[in-house]
Amino acid sequence: MKALILANGELYKADVLRKRIHAEEFDLVLGADAGANNADALDVTVDAIIGDLDSLSDLKHGSSNAKVISYPAEKDETDLELAILYAEKKGAEEIAIVGAMGGRMDMTIANVLLIAQPGNHSCRIEIWHGEQTGWVIKPPGEDISGHPGDIVSLIPIGGCASGITTRGLKYFLNNEELDIITIRGISNQMQKSSAHITLSDGLLLVIHTPGGV
Repeated sequence: MKALILANGELYKADVLRKRIHAEEFDLVLGADAGANNADALDVTVDAIIGDLDSLSDLKHGSSNAKVISYPAEKDETDLELAILYAEKKGAEEIAIVGAMGGRMDMTIANVLLIAQPGNHSCRIEIWHGEQTGWVIKPPGEDISGHPGDIVSLIPIGGCASGITTRGLKYFLNNEELDIITIRGISNQMQKSSAHITLSDGLLLVIHTPGGV
């Protein structure tokens, strides 16, 4: 099962996001509070709106018939986190989030860190920002699909990531370490249509940018 979550951030390149969304088949579409207001711009219909509803304006066409699940304003979780937990409870194996970036700096950073909580998520979670995709790689690693010239950045999350070996990238690592204070993993480049990242410990936030745009 695949879920789409609309967050209340910037819809960077909404036309690109709309094409990406409609190239997939999402079984569940959720609005994280005012993120539901992005439904019309993305030409989707929201199934449920989740959050404290403190910043939700009048419901637009794409979310007017959505189920509303409200929480108190004073809570431990952000609205986006509640939407992720709801999607997982419904059986989502893959989640794509749009509108997670831009606006408040603290919320942008929190949204990125949210997908990197080790052991807290049972499914693959991606952040879509225009053509760009961000997700977290855990040990033992995985393949990255793309095209020669695509930009791939590897950013350690929560400390040090070690035992990193890369294949198919211009600047390779061989059983090496990246820590949170280094920017060495930024702006690598795919040499082939796929690359492989192996790591033995830690977490890597991967940002894939097609064509280096």
